[in-house]
Amino acid sequence: MEAYTYLLVNLACISIPFIASFYPKHAFYKDWKPFFMANIIVTLLFVVWDAIFTNLGIWGFNKTYLVGIHIGNLPLEEVLFFICIPYACVFSYFAFLYFFKTNFLQKSQSVLTYVFITILLTIAILNYSKLYTFVTFFVTSFYLMYLIYKKTDLSLHYLSYLFVLPFFILSNGVLTGSFLVEPIVWYNDAENLGIRLFNIPIEDSVYGLLLIFMNIELYRYFKKQKA
Repeated sequence: MEAYTYLLVNLACISIPFIASFYPKHAFYKDWKPFFMANIIVTLLFVVWDAIFTNLGIWGFNKTYLVGIHIGNLPLEEVLFFICIPYACVFSYFAFLYFFKTNFLQKSQSVLTYVFITILLTIAILNYSKLYTFVTFFVTSFYLMYLIYKKTDLSLHYLSYLFVLPFFILSNGVLTGSFLVEPIVWYNDAENLGIRLFNIPIEDSVYGLLLIFMNIELYRYFKKQKA
């Protein structure tokens, strides 16, 4: 049963959003086309990034908790991660569009983004020798700059991120060793700040934000094209 651990984490993350997608009044399954068009693009980008970092030994995977199917140097479960997590997050964004016409982050989202950009870019420059930290913080800061340039209202993006954050901590906590004898995903701490939220490198939270925001933005783009 251990070999299915990572797979079960993925399934647990997507199960409730998948079932809720068929809610008749606001059916997310009708938006599957724009979601998957967006997700395929983002998944390809992250899989390339993931494969390079795996090859460099910045992180790796414990075979004990994997089914043993690989796509290149990545386990199948890692590729599925880039589908299951964004599905849950974009579904949350979709639901919040109906539940919140405005939210408590509406007025502060622009300032919050500028603060994030400043912090991430500063940390990236000061830690240019730590590849996971530098690449993640640098790319995320520039993506946020791009969204600012586009005058994107990120209030629901942030709300979606905050909503899934506890589930992210739980699922990623399992991946990094919580409740297990060994971690499913291990990290070379020479390539990160060494700051952990429970067992989770702080970089993962920024990596997750980038993954979520990119999926939401491309989903919005393809949905608009469809309309």
